[in-house]
Amino acid sequence: MSKVENIEHQIQDLSSSELAQLRQWFAEYDAEAWDRQLEADIEAGKLDALAERPLRDHSAGRSSTA
Repeated sequence: MSKVENIEHQIQDLSSSELAQLRQWFAEYDAEAWDRQLEADIEAGKLDALAERPLRDHSAGRSSTA
Protein backbone atom coordinates (compact mmCIF):
# COMPACT_ATOMS: atom_id res chain seq x y z
CA MET A 1 0.00 0.00 0.00
CA SER A 2 1.36 3.41 -0.97
CA LYS A 3 1.63 6.31 1.45
CA VAL A 4 -1.25 8.08 -0.27
CA GLU A 5 -3.50 5.02 -0.09
CA ASN A 6 -2.63 4.66 3.60
CA ILE A 7 -3.52 8.30 4.22
CA GLU A 8 -6.78 7.90 2.29
CA HIS A 9 -7.80 4.98 4.51
CA GLN A 10 -6.89 6.92 7.64
CA ILE A 11 -8.93 9.91 6.47
CA GLN A 12 -11.95 7.70 5.90
CA ASP A 13 -11.77 6.67 9.55
CA LEU A 14 -11.83 10.25 10.90
CA SER A 15 -14.79 11.62 12.80
CA SER A 16 -16.59 14.68 11.45
CA SER A 17 -14.75 17.00 13.83
CA GLU A 18 -11.38 15.42 13.01
CA LEU A 19 -12.12 15.77 9.30
CA ALA A 20 -12.95 19.45 9.83
CA GLN A 21 -9.64 19.92 11.66
CA LEU A 22 -7.80 18.19 8.81
CA ARG A 23 -9.51 20.40 6.22
CA GLN A 24 -8.50 23.53 8.13
CA TRP A 25 -4.91 22.34 8.54
CA PHE A 26 -4.61 21.34 4.90
CA ALA A 27 -6.07 24.63 3.64
CA GLU A 28 -3.46 26.54 5.64
CA TYR A 29 -0.66 24.17 4.60
CA ASP A 30 -1.64 24.38 0.93
CA ALA A 31 -1.87 28.19 1.02
CA GLU A 32 1.59 28.43 2.57
CA ALA A 33 3.02 26.05 -0.05
CA TRP A 34 1.40 28.15 -2.80
CA ASP A 35 2.92 31.31 -1.33
CA ARG A 36 6.38 29.74 -1.13
CA GLN A 37 6.15 28.57 -4.75
CA LEU A 38 4.94 31.96 -5.96
CA GLU A 39 7.78 33.72 -4.13
CA ALA A 40 10.31 31.30 -5.62
CA ASP A 41 8.89 31.84 -9.11
CA ILE A 42 9.06 35.62 -8.67
CA GLU A 43 12.67 35.45 -7.46
CA ALA A 44 13.56 33.21 -10.41
CA GLY A 45 12.05 35.73 -12.83
CA LYS A 46 9.42 33.31 -14.09
CA LEU A 47 6.69 35.97 -13.91
CA ASP A 48 8.66 38.81 -15.49
CA ALA A 49 7.17 38.25 -18.94
CA LEU A 50 3.66 38.63 -17.51
CA ALA A 51 4.51 42.06 -16.11
CA GLU A 52 6.26 43.49 -19.17
CA ARG A 53 3.22 44.62 -21.18
CA PRO A 54 1.26 46.16 -18.27
CA LEU A 55 4.37 48.03 -17.11
CA ARG A 56 5.03 49.25 -20.65
CA ASP A 57 1.39 50.37 -21.01
CA HIS A 58 1.52 52.16 -17.67
CA SER A 59 4.75 53.95 -18.62
CA ALA A 60 3.10 55.05 -21.86
CA GLY A 61 0.13 56.50 -19.95
CA ARG A 62 -2.32 53.81 -21.02
CA SER A 63 -3.50 52.91 -17.53
CA SER A 64 -5.76 54.39 -14.90
CA THR A 65 -6.43 53.99 -11.20
CA ALA A 66 -10.20 53.56 -11.68
